[in-house]
Amino acid sequence: MQTIVEDIRNLFSSFSNEPIVSIEKIPQSGSIRIYFRLLTKSKSFIATYGINVQENLTFIRFSQHFRKAHCPVPEVYAVNNDNTIYIQEDFGDVSLLNKLEQHGYTDYVHGLFKQSLKALAHLQIKGNTDLDYNWCLTSKEFGKQAILSDLLYFKYYFLDSLQTPYDKEKLIDDFEALSNYLSYVDHKYFMFRDFQSRNIMIENEKVHFIDFQGGMKGALQYDVASMLWQAKAELPDEWKNNLLEYYMDCAEALLEKPIDRTRFISQYNGYVLIRLLQVLGAYGFRGLFERKAHFLISIPLGLKNLKWFLMNKQVGIVLPEFERLLNFIVDDKIIKRFEPLHATEKTPLVVHINSFSYKSGIPGDNEGNGGGFVFDCRGILNPGRLEAFKSQTGRDKDVKDFLEQQTRMPEFLNSVYDIVDISVEDYIRRDFESLMISFGCTGGQHRSVYAADALARHLRNKFKVKIELTHREQEKKNWQNS
Repeated sequence: MQTIVEDIRNLFSSFSNEPIVSIEKIPQSGSIRIYFRLLTKSKSFIATYGINVQENLTFIRFSQHFRKAHCPVPEVYAVNNDNTIYIQEDFGDVSLLNKLEQHGYTDYVHGLFKQSLKALAHLQIKGNTDLDYNWCLTSKEFGKQAILSDLLYFKYYFLDSLQTPYDKEKLIDDFEALSNYLSYVDHKYFMFRDFQSRNIMIENEKVHFIDFQGGMKGALQYDVASMLWQAKAELPDEWKNNLLEYYMDCAEALLEKPIDRTRFISQYNGYVLIRLLQVLGAYGFRGLFERKAHFLISIPLGLKNLKWFLMNKQVGIVLPEFERLLNFIVDDKIIKRFEPLHATEKTPLVVHINSFSYKSGIPGDNEGNGGGFVFDCRGILNPGRLEAFKSQTGRDKDVKDFLEQQTRMPEFLNSVYDIVDISVEDYIRRDFESLMISFGCTGGQHRSVYAADALARHLRNKFKVKIELTHREQEKKNWQNS
């Protein structure tokens, strides 16, 4: 990590004489790319490090092209010789989703959605002029094969995980039919591919787009479907309908010819379905296979979104086996299977989480239940062996970055979550009062502290359960120094 930061500093100095005041790593989400915010006295920048050179080049080339078409995308200031690091314009850290969560379904937020859709239509249509689709990261066009790939992604990573029987040949026939139907659309231009409110940044009340490197040629409807049907946004049906009408107005003005709105909306509904299923496939892969809690929690939202769609919209094509399976997966029993059990104010359970040093022994259980779980963190590479971390703890940013990026701590914790979640769910249901979980390492300073904090955060987010967190060795030090 230190080498990457030094390379970023060198690259920054190649186009600016202003000294960097600080470099802050931005938390990662689903991507393997690493982002940093660079601060000078007058301005901020984003530095991106990614080992996928083709992905980096796609973003850089798309960004340069769209800026020439006056689209609200970041300017790229510098790229290193290996194309693994680039520095771009910073639009801040407030997204359209943040605005929605802060202000709710107000006229102000509705106006930001309209501004986003107008800018989207401009990017799709005007940005399409002279765009070289050879730059695309994967497919050049979202045609039959790409649609079929999304459907299979949903099948393998979500549908098959439910282990429900179905006729595979009939399902594939339905996939083929739907792929063919959606391949023949009237309007194919640039398709953003992941156009949703978290990829729309708001700076000075203006919208700006990021994360469009997955783009390709495709139907105008797909991006609108992605935005208006984002599960986390939960837009009211009235908003979805009038924003779709507004988008079609914007597209017509740019195309300078009328849109067959009946056909456009019918195929739009088909792309809504594709997008909802692609998202469920992503939730399944990230949550059920990679065991990332954030994505597991999102599955019920995605299923409820799909259920409402199936009850209220028509795709315009008959798909017997597919429709049967879709109605099965949105059944309340399936949705409930993915909904975590939440503690209430009346739930007596308190989870006691400790970090400790094995030199001082395993913490005793004051509740009389025998001590609960004890996890040994000493199999994880020890940051305490490095001089830079000796005076720090598992709560310091540099140590956390080291554990997350240069050790197997994420894998270790995912296994811990799987084991502990079973007991927490059972204890909540049975009205048990206490569960004790302890993490030990050599000094009780780095690995165990980080792991205890991470589990406390996981259990609060997933189960809303009461937590008592104790870092035994650190509290001893604080007491001795006071």
